[in-house]
Amino acid sequence: MTNDLMQTDLSVWGMYHHADIVVKVVMIGLLLASVVTWAIFFSKSAELSSAKRRLKHEQQALAGARSLPEAAEACRTFKANSLSAQLLKEAENELELSENSEDNDGIKERTAFRLERRVAFFSRHAGRGNGFLATIGAIAPFVGLFGTVWGIMNSFIGIAQTQTTNLAVVAPGIAEALLATAIGLVAAIPAVVIYNVFARMIANYKATLGDVAAQIMLLQSRDLDLAASNGARRAQAQKLRVG
Repeated sequence: MTNDLMQTDLSVWGMYHHADIVVKVVMIGLLLASVVTWAIFFSKSAELSSAKRRLKHEQQALAGARSLPEAAEACRTFKANSLSAQLLKEAENELELSENSEDNDGIKERTAFRLERRVAFFSRHAGRGNGFLATIGAIAPFVGLFGTVWGIMNSFIGIAQTQTTNLAVVAPGIAEALLATAIGLVAAIPAVVIYNVFARMIANYKATLGDVAAQIMLLQSRDLDLAASNGARRAQAQKLRVG
């Protein structure tokens, strides 16, 4: 019995090679999911880190602006796909569309809404791929468990067919089955950790975007209030001259 067990290849490749076709499909699917998980990690880490650094630089540049025209001048140095420049264009576009309106509060509300929706859009874009990570983290252990259950069922069927409880018959099938669970955990654990890391990174990124939008909103509000105050002063001065 011991010699038969020692002759059985219980390496990872050997267990995979002797596994049932269903267990093999489960293992291959989990390994592919793991590969995609790590591909998302490396690509998205580089993308988010670069975007966050660029956004911080743009935020610092906009911090020195005292009006929307000054902010627009600062945006000329930004890249073509600058998110800060896109947010600024939303504010400028609303001012153009509301050119004949004297309701400054309405302009501010509409601009705030447009900036809020744009920030939400950017955040959703940054969160692409996180759904896949969450799915892998949630279902990979259960898929691996399915492979394990299937493999153990086959082991018991083998015991019934050979009518023996010889360890050399039982052990390889159970080992192959447990390998499916191990691979499921190998796929799930990194996916969950990476998902949580990206969730924090995206939350910080969204907060920085919100700060940039607030800066732009502040500049627009100041410009509108100053324009209204200057208009009131001119009107009062004109009235005094007429009087």
